[in-house]
Amino acid sequence: MANKPRPAVRWAIRAGSIAACVVLWQVASMMRLNLGAVTFRNVPPPTEVVEAAFVLLRSPKLAAHLGSSLLRVLAGYGAAALVGIALGIAIGRSRAASDLLLPPLELLRPIPAVAWIPLSILIFTSSEMSMIFITFIGALFPIILNTVHGVANVDRRLIASARSLGGNRLAILQEIVLPGAAPAIVTGLAIGMGTSWFCLVTAEMISGQFGIGYYTWEAYTLQNYADIIVGMLVIGVMGMGSSWLLTTLGRVLMPWHRPQAAR
Repeated sequence: MANKPRPAVRWAIRAGSIAACVVLWQVASMMRLNLGAVTFRNVPPPTEVVEAAFVLLRSPKLAAHLGSSLLRVLAGYGAAALVGIALGIAIGRSRAASDLLLPPLELLRPIPAVAWIPLSILIFTSSEMSMIFITFIGALFPIILNTVHGVANVDRRLIASARSLGGNRLAILQEIVLPGAAPAIVTGLAIGMGTSWFCLVTAEMISGQFGIGYYTWEAYTLQNYADIIVGMLVIGVMGMGSSWLLTTLGRVLMPWHRPQAAR
């Protein structure tokens, strides 16, 4: 069996891949590379993006935009986590709940977030609530489906053993079902967090006045191309960081679950 690369080597490879992408981007932008269907004539190089990022860091706009986006994500995603886990457990544990709830959820799930925006504007009296609703919708379905999958795949022998020992429904749920389904639930929460950021940015581009999505769209309308990429990178960092935080917290809270390391 081949020796596994040390963590330092793996991190060096990952950093090298990012550096290679940045170098290629710099060269293509400086050369105004035109490949026909793809052109870099108007794409700013990384050096200009870094300058624009430092300008944003020194500006009070960053705190205002980040604060608005974070509050919307926390509100919408928090509600989606509570509702999604509850519905997922009900659907996974009850055939009647599955027959009643799963068909309309499966009907609504493929609808993209953009299609919900006009309806949310009609339903809610404020644009703030409509954006939070879009964030809620984006996170809800990944959480529900992963929770259902986790609950449905809990070892039935464990449940039968708990029942034979006199365990009631609440005890079985707390001691068997939730610990067994927790890895899938955490995965759904991490996916839902990334989706909620995507949906929020879409909503902010259309009806927001503050937020990272609004900042990115405003930069496009003003033709500040470097700021567009800065906004994109901020969105990526926030989405990646929040998903990483959730998965790390999940590992801490689930000492019984150790995922198999990649070879």
